[in-house]
Amino acid sequence: MDRVLLVLGALAVAGAVAGLLGRSRRDKYIQATHVPQLLDRRDFVRPEAPWLVAVFTSVTCDTCAGVWERAQHLESNSVAVQQVEVSAEKELHERYRIDAVPTLVVADDDGVVQHAFLGPVTSAELWAAVASTRSDSAK
Repeated sequence: MDRVLLVLGALAVAGAVAGLLGRSRRDKYIQATHVPQLLDRRDFVRPEAPWLVAVFTSVTCDTCAGVWERAQHLESNSVAVQQVEVSAEKELHERYRIDAVPTLVVADDDGVVQHAFLGPVTSAELWAAVASTRSDSAK
């Protein structure tokens, strides 16, 4: 019985250490990716719109196509939506230091990024981000 407890304790310690090491690797990766905090709305379509959803993509990125497809459904009188493909608009990727695609940002009329997503995102997550941002600004 003592051996069983000793083995279980060793496994628990090993699992905790592995989890901490795995988390620190992921944190380093996430920190290495740049997400802009402020956009110049004049760089994007419809700068007069209260909200902007900008999707930074690449034609070589399979995930980007799905994120762009979902983002397009957010277009409205209040929400401007723009795809910023790297080969077509390299200067914007460089200006905002986009180093991973897809990167999707939701910015207000001052260009302040209210929400950002790196990698795949669901339609529900997008709608919730825009809805919560719009409702927060109405307060």
